[in-house]
Amino acid sequence: MPVYLDYAATTSVCPEAVHAACEAMTEGYGNPSSGYGLGQEAASALKADRGVVAEALGCLPEELIFTSCGTESNNWAITAAVKKNRRKGRHIITTAIEHAAVLEPCKALAAEGYEVTYLKPDRSGHASVEDLTAALRPDTVLVSMMLVNNELGTVQPVAEAVRAVKAYDPDILFHTDAVQGFLKIPVTPSQLGVDLLTVSGHKIHAPKGIGALYIKKGVKIKGLLLGGGQEGGLRSGTEPTAQIAAFAAACRVGRERFEENVAAMNGIKEYSLSILSGIPGLEVVSNGEAPHILAVSLPGYPSQMMVQALDAEGICVSSGSACHKGKASHVFEALKLPPRVRMGVLRVSFDTATTREEIDTLALALKKITSERVAAM
Repeated sequence: MPVYLDYAATTSVCPEAVHAACEAMTEGYGNPSSGYGLGQEAASALKADRGVVAEALGCLPEELIFTSCGTESNNWAITAAVKKNRRKGRHIITTAIEHAAVLEPCKALAAEGYEVTYLKPDRSGHASVEDLTAALRPDTVLVSMMLVNNELGTVQPVAEAVRAVKAYDPDILFHTDAVQGFLKIPVTPSQLGVDLLTVSGHKIHAPKGIGALYIKKGVKIKGLLLGGGQEGGLRSGTEPTAQIAAFAAACRVGRERFEENVAAMNGIKEYSLSILSGIPGLEVVSNGEAPHILAVSLPGYPSQMMVQALDAEGICVSSGSACHKGKASHVFEALKLPPRVRMGVLRVSFDTATTREEIDTLALALKKITSERVAAM
């Protein structure tokens, strides 16, 4: 088995989620919209599963709409929010370090005539509420600010930002991509004050292909899919009951073990910082507040070369978001790192299963790779 240290990219499916999915596929396989007994049993299970996910998130079940993934939820939230407020204006505010699932729909809207303001982070990887307040305008219709950055692990000041936005104009909608924050840091939409919030299953040991969008009660947005009226009429289509059951199971486990999971990840992160900092030349780019993400750099060593060399040693890390597919990260560019530092960035991300021995293996491999390169020069 490889040493897997890329949990921010995806996680393995936990046994509880596997069992729940199998049960839904083989026993409770009825269509929840069917009127006979098997269908109504599936409908009851779906209702219960929605309640479990909502409880883990800290919202009402009716405020939670299941989607296929975080990308879908982000796209829907952003496009629906601007359409809802289209008579108010055409100005959007987001940050320069958002996930591509936020930046790309904003880019598409810009091509349609919307104006997008991108807030620059400081060197630590945090957006500024002061900069946000200064960017607000009478025609601002949407603010989208992620909760935890997926490459830096920095927690953005979402609650403070919401208060500033709503004080300026309560009609401006506020969305947060909470994919990397859900069940990693305390997250409830009511505490944050947001109107729309995105979560994803495969970051918390549920399968790929399931996510959710929180829509605050009273916020009316246009539905995503037309059809049979499922998901409160907002996203029609037969519900993927097996994925939802697995999502609920993973949420239940994550919620029950939240404190011990966070403590375990914080512990391994602290150990990683102490061990990796001893590697000659290595720089810590960000040890953001989230417990599961650490960004480091070996200046002068190209990230992709390091990723491939580590893979040859049986170690899985990334050079940033998996969605970059080897391209330069806009996140690290936004930090204005020196070019040599930026080119050598690696993201190491943890889970409760990560061991000190795995971190030791990573450190030894990094030392081996760098020493071999030095010897070859």
